[in-house]
Amino acid sequence: QVQLVESGGGLVQAGGSLSLSCEASGSVFGIKHMGWYRQASGLERELVATIADGGTTNYADSVKGRFTLSRDNHRSTITLEMNSLRPEDTGVYYCKAIYSDGTGRNYQYWGQGTQVTVSS
Repeated sequence: QVQLVESGGGLVQAGGSLSLSCEASGSVFGIKHMGWYRQASGLERELVATIADGGTTNYADSVKGRFTLSRDNHRSTITLEMNSLRPEDTGVYYCKAIYSDGTGRNYQYWGQGTQVTVSS
């Protein structure tokens, strides 16, 4: 079992910056993959950025060069630094973790979501 607690987010003007953190607890050593997804009103949830067990990151084209995802050495917390924010970055941001139980089965866990609003 993995629990995810998100923090950060809020309201910022276009061009500003925000930081989101997601702390995992529970069976963190089984976590192989973590990331952030977002969902704007009326739209489907989409990938923002992910980080694999080996540290490889992947970003949506829309955030490349503006967002940076990092993970602490204990692999239990990821931080998304968001710069040059745009109104289209507005949405609910969700943390996701993929946990492997060592038998070939993977499970995904989601945080409760945190609102990011970028005003124009």
